[in-house]
Amino acid sequence: MFEYKYRVSSHPYVPQSTMQPLSIATRDRIITLLKSGASGYAIHHATGASTGAISKIRSEYCPELPKSSGGRSRKLTPANINYAKRIIRMRKADNAVQVTKSLRDVTNQSISSQTVRRNLREAGLRPVVKRKRPLLSKRHRKDRLDWAERCKEYTLEDWKRVIWTDETKINRLGSDGRKWVWKEVGEPLNDRLVESTVKFGGGNVMMWGCMFWEGIGYATRIEGKMDAELYCAILDEELQESLHYHNKSPSDVIFQQDNDPKHTSKRAQNWFKDHGFTVMKWPAQSPDINPIEHLWWYLKQRLDEYENPPKSLQELWERCEAEWEKIPKEVCQNLIESMPRRVAAVLRAKGGHTKY
Repeated sequence: MFEYKYRVSSHPYVPQSTMQPLSIATRDRIITLLKSGASGYAIHHATGASTGAISKIRSEYCPELPKSSGGRSRKLTPANINYAKRIIRMRKADNAVQVTKSLRDVTNQSISSQTVRRNLREAGLRPVVKRKRPLLSKRHRKDRLDWAERCKEYTLEDWKRVIWTDETKINRLGSDGRKWVWKEVGEPLNDRLVESTVKFGGGNVMMWGCMFWEGIGYATRIEGKMDAELYCAILDEELQESLHYHNKSPSDVIFQQDNDPKHTSKRAQNWFKDHGFTVMKWPAQSPDINPIEHLWWYLKQRLDEYENPPKSLQELWERCEAEWEKIPKEVCQNLIESMPRRVAAVLRAKGGHTKY
């Protein structure tokens, strides 16, 4: 057997450092790259500095930077994310696909839309469905802003005088909007996940209604096409009966209506003048500031609670009448109490769209 022996030198070898000190320019470049979010590996290849030197510079000059958690470096730097947020705010891009295309042009990198979606969520953004709102021209925005300026001094007592009126369409088979439902992972398509439709929507009814601070007024079903003659007939009957029910006279109230041609027709204008009504000047394209729009939503929610759809339009109208009569006055009051906030929202938006 061989016997190995280890010789111990009385003068141990002490290696001399051959590392050259980094120049100030290289150090500053490393600091810039660190602050831009570059990884140590990327900085090493860009500057030639050792990972140890880079780590030391990070600790000494950039202690506030978070330490890397390891793994593959991120494709998008903080500057890239800020750029993405900026083009979204400036309306140069709406969705992840459009943002991805812009980032590819800027970075010259292959970036997936999924990567962009993930980074945007981490930056506090979330995807939402665009709300449908009437198109607002410059004239519409000016009219809305002028209306808000006129009404900004209104108190709640002033708003209590307003009669809110409108027409709406109610479908026999569901609404025109989206319906959401919870779905289990892997659950196949079934009747629970499907909103059944028929050609022409199964029919609908049109109704006119009004709302006071004291509660709802009379509502009526609109048969056929509504023109100025039919509108004035509704004013003669349902409106006047509503005033009588709530013990009010035309001099007590301000009448609100939108700018539909039948509402602003010469015949309707003469009717209001002959009967002593003050009509509020209303800006076009402004359903968001009309609280009765939310009253219709409340009514349709109650109709959606029926287990089975109505078998006929007559049955649908009977349900509408029944649910309209059940609307508590507190619902009307809560909506009317929102008017100062709606006015303030229009002022903030400078006549643009509001959240309402």
